[in-house]
Amino acid sequence: MIVGSISENKNLEKRVAVTPDIIKKYKSLGLEICLSKNYAIHLGISDDEYKAQGATISENNEVIENSDVIIQMSIPDSEHLSKLKKDQILVGVLNPYTNEDILKKIISKNIKCFSLELLPRITRAQSMDILSSQANLAGYKAVIDAFAYFQRAIPMMMTAAGTISAAKVLVVGAGVAGLQAIATAKRMGAIVFATDVRMASKEQVESLGGKFLTVEGSENLETEGGYAKEASDDFKKKQEELLKETLKKIDIIVCTALIPGKKAPIIIKKDMIDVMKSGSVIYDLAASQGGNSELTQVNEVVDNNGVKIMGDSNILNKLPVSASNLYSKNMFNFISNLYDIEKKSFEINLEDEIIEKTIVK
Repeated sequence: MIVGSISENKNLEKRVAVTPDIIKKYKSLGLEICLSKNYAIHLGISDDEYKAQGATISENNEVIENSDVIIQMSIPDSEHLSKLKKDQILVGVLNPYTNEDILKKIISKNIKCFSLELLPRITRAQSMDILSSQANLAGYKAVIDAFAYFQRAIPMMMTAAGTISAAKVLVVGAGVAGLQAIATAKRMGAIVFATDVRMASKEQVESLGGKFLTVEGSENLETEGGYAKEASDDFKKKQEELLKETLKKIDIIVCTALIPGKKAPIIIKKDMIDVMKSGSVIYDLAASQGGNSELTQVNEVVDNNGVKIMGDSNILNKLPVSASNLYSKNMFNFISNLYDIEKKSFEINLEDEIIEKTIVK
C-alpha cells in the first residue's frame, strides 16, 4: 500500500505532511511513501534526504495515480483534485465548514475524506491532535511577533538611570494557543492577564502565572468536547465592560478565541481599542476567521491612533519546519490507526470514534 503526498501551494501553505524522520515509521507498518519532486526543498529538505529514508520521488500526477492514500496539509487545488480516483483516501486539514461543496463532489466519486481538525478530544486521539500541536506553536509565535512590534522592553528593568516597568499582556482565549502565549509572555518577563468563556481555564491560567479576569456571574461556556461555545448577550455585555476598563493599562493583546465551524467572535471592539495607549499592539490569531478584534485586517498592520493591530492568514508559515515536524507525526499516528497491519489494508471502521468523527460525510 502506498501513501502519497504532493507539494502544497507554497503561496498559501509552507508546511508539509511528511518529513524525512517519519518515513521509517511508515515503512515499519509495511507502507511505502511516494512524494512529488522538490516536495520540501523550500524548507531546506532535499529530495535526496527523502530518498535516503526510503521514499520514492515522482511527478505530482504519478503520486496521485499510484497512491492508495493522499495525505496533505490542506485541500489540493482543483487540478489535482480532479485526478483523484475511486476508492482512494484523502487526509488533511480539509476545512469541511468552508469547503462543503468541493468535498461533496470528491465524496460523490467514492473517495473517503478525513479532516483532522474534527478529531474528538479523547485520550487515544491526543497523539493525532493537529489543533493542539499547531496552536501551541501559533501561540508562541504570536507573542514573539507582537513583542517585535512593541517598541519597549518587556521585562521590568531596574537601572541606575531608573526603572522600566514590565509590559502588561492580555491573552484573549485560554485554549492551547492562549496557554502557550501566556507561558511565553511570562517567561519573557511580562505581567500577564487572560480571559476565557470556559471557567475551567482559570486554574490553567493561574498555574502559568497569569491573572484570570472573571466576568461577574459568568457561566461555564464549554462544550462536551472541551471547546468554547458562543456566549450569551448578557455575558458579552459584562465582558465588554470588564475589558474596556482593563485595556486602559494593557500594552499588548494576543487574541486566540475561536469557535469551531463559526466566524471568530468579535471581543475587542473599536471603542475598547480607542482607550488603549498609543504604542500598544494587538496580535489577532483569529484573523483568518474574521478576527477577535473589530479592526483586524488579514495580512495587514492597521494603525488606530498609534495602536497597531495585526493578524496573519497563516502564522505557521513563519515556523514551517517545526510545524511540519509536529504535523507529520500527528498524521502518521492517524494513518497507523486507519491501517490494519494484519489485513494490510485501510479499514474504515465507523465504530472507532476517531474514524467516525473525522470522516467527512
